Amino acid sequence: MTSFRARQKWRPSLSFVIFAVLALVAVLPLLGLFFFRLYDNQLIRQTQAELIAQSRVLAVIYARDVQAQLANGIPLGAAVPPEALPDPGDQVTPIRPELDLAGNDLLRRRPDALPAPKPADPAHIAIGARLMPLVLETQKVTLAGFRILDPQGVVIAGRQEVGQSLAHIEEVAAALRGQYSAALRIRIPDKPPPPIYSISRGVGVHVFSAMPVIVNDRVAGVIYASRTPSNIFEHLYRERGKFLLAAIVVVLATIAIGLVFSRTVTRPMRELVDRAVQIGRGDRDAFKALDHYGTRELAQLSDSFFGMAQQLSRRSDYIATFSAHLTHELKSPLTSIKGAAELLLDSLHSKTATLTRSEQTNFVSNILGDAERLEAMSHRLRELARAQGVPENGQTQLADVIDGLRNQFPALAISAGGCLERSIGMSTEKAMIVLAHLADNAIRHNAKSLAIEAVGETSGIRVTVGNDGDPISEPNRDRIFDAFFTTRRDAGGTGMGLAIAQAVMVSHGGSIRLLPASRGVAFELEFPAI
Repeated sequence: MTSFRARQKWRPSLSFVIFAVLALVAVLPLLGLFFFRLYDNQLIRQTQAELIAQSRVLAVIYARDVQAQLANGIPLGAAVPPEALPDPGDQVTPIRPELDLAGNDLLRRRPDALPAPKPADPAHIAIGARLMPLVLETQKVTLAGFRILDPQGVVIAGRQEVGQSLAHIEEVAAALRGQYSAALRIRIPDKPPPPIYSISRGVGVHVFSAMPVIVNDRVAGVIYASRTPSNIFEHLYRERGKFLLAAIVVVLATIAIGLVFSRTVTRPMRELVDRAVQIGRGDRDAFKALDHYGTRELAQLSDSFFGMAQQLSRRSDYIATFSAHLTHELKSPLTSIKGAAELLLDSLHSKTATLTRSEQTNFVSNILGDAERLEAMSHRLRELARAQGVPENGQTQLADVIDGLRNQFPALAISAGGCLERSIGMSTEKAMIVLAHLADNAIRHNAKSLAIEAVGETSGIRVTVGNDGDPISEPNRDRIFDAFFTTRRDAGGTGMGLAIAQAVMVSHGGSIRLLPASRGVAFELEFPAI
């Protein structure tokens, strides 16, 4: 029969495939949320970096104008702490954007401006007036809000709040002390945003940047800039080509996951189900390997299923053949008994004696003989049923079995040699059944001696059992283990002995076969080892 065993190779386990798919599905939404948060943060830092660059340009211009007015006594602010001053030896002193939605506290909306304690110095007001056109032109392009403050935090240039003080605002106060500062503040939009905007925290915030203007290590003013970060959805629309490509990749990845799941689980399972249906309909061609197994569990399931189905199929064939033989074997004695009983009954009811006393005795003898044959056959059938049952977890030594065999067959000269002290994986009773049937079969075929030779092997014990009885003819050699096959039917043979011996050996994982012999008969038995 065609081999159905799965080819041995590495396959992922079904639990691993299911876990990987479920883990990926579970992580995808988290990855989406992480992407939005990460992108929000990136847009905020990008906005801060732009405000730093723009403010720095205005700060340089402001500082140059202040330096030009130093001779005229233009007032300066607080001295910058030494730790806040850049190292004179550094060629570059970059200010890195560090605002973070997750790490920074989101402040309330910016406080309103307050009346200035005293007006700004006229020199600073004049500088603010000169810078105002530059601020307006910059706002047109950058969409950022700029306010230029004097050393006391009073607005000297800007669209609004000129002449008012912003010194009470946290980031401005830090800049007036000579340190750059930035903050994220809640923004009140001009109109309610769409509901989908709630996914992004960056939509409702405002970035504020306070850049100190340093002249002679003192604060000469502050460039206070603000801007709303780019809307993530507007940015997604501008980059729609890239995100469309990403969406295509996600769809293709999803399809790939589905194909993997189909190849490793769905398709092999469907094929196995189809095979089960075919086998259930009696199709013997279904006993062959699957085209694809997918996972280790399915390969093991397939092997187990086909092994079970093949065993059931063999069992079904055996039962059908056995039933046909049994019917044939029972038919002859039952027919004989029925015929003899009918003749005896007719003789009893006849007015004249139709059967002589000797004929009646012969018919009764025939009935008793057939009944004994049926009794012997039923005994053999019980032995066969026990032999084909679930094997017992017993063990014994061949020496003990052979001692019992000598006691049971004293007329037979039994010699034994080899590793008789090694234990075999079979109970004494079952081993005795096997050897007793071989000994009984030898006696019935005129054997006078029985030779047993045991050889130890790694997987078991190989035992050769030979006798000097009548040899088996060549045409009968292939049929001797068939149930009910016998050449001594007239002498009461049932043809069950060797079938029982084979059933016992096979049920315990062993085997029995007929060996070629120049004289007599020889069998080779493979007993399982402990």
